[in-house]
Amino acid sequence: MKLLVAGADRVDAGKTTFSTGLLERTGAIGFKPRAGNDYWFDHDDYRRAIADGRLYGKDARRLAAAGPGERSPESLNPIHRLWRPSPGEGSGLLGQTDREFVLDRVGDRFVVNGTVEIPDSAREHLPISEGATVESLQEFNAVMQRLHVPALDSIRETVESADRAVVESYGNIARPVANLSPDAVAVVEPGRVRVYPGNRYEKACRVASGSAREGQLEERVPAVVDLIDPVATVSLPALDTDRRRDPAAIAEAYDHAYDAVLAAAFE
Repeated sequence: MKLLVAGADRVDAGKTTFSTGLLERTGAIGFKPRAGNDYWFDHDDYRRAIADGRLYGKDARRLAAAGPGERSPESLNPIHRLWRPSPGEGSGLLGQTDREFVLDRVGDRFVVNGTVEIPDSAREHLPISEGATVESLQEFNAVMQRLHVPALDSIRETVESADRAVVESYGNIARPVANLSPDAVAVVEPGRVRVYPGNRYEKACRVASGSAREGQLEERVPAVVDLIDPVATVSLPALDTDRRRDPAAIAEAYDHAYDAVLAAAFE
């Protein structure tokens, strides 16, 4: 059984909270193929990881803690990107006007943006001098073909080989890995979750990726769900901080939503 959790909102949709409760309910392994955090806005999480010479985010850490067995965040999250705010003019290496890419961890290797200043703490704690440095989009695309694509292929194979897996996307990206075939999809946003059969959602992703609006870019959740109707829409209650930290409490609060997801997976 493979379940995909995507977010209708770009940030703070509640994907990880929903996913950790779903892990508790199903006993599945959680995966976050791609993730990122911000040197400024997520500084505590950044400092916690690099103190051990590592780079991962709180989402992968929560999924690792909620799932069965002893797994590291990095084993569930092969690609992690560090961002930082980019005040002033210019769109940076990746065309972002409000933030800039600093570095990627791909497996146990690093890709560094040679056009920005790298935090001293990253240079001190991470083996970035052994990684690849890119100074143009063309260079970065070549490195992604060499490192990122095989890493995503590998995690997809790991997900497919798992008996039960919950895959969490990032931002409002419809699919974190191409050619992933989930049995059911939960699209989460504050206050509700919409549930879709995996085959219909996957077909809508293919249609959206070939549309004039999307071109060959990653499909966004709104463009995909505009094409299909959910088989269920379930309200989600607001949870306080203590309950959001407890997968068992989440599973209890969201039990009817999880019933709908599992029903879609086995229909």
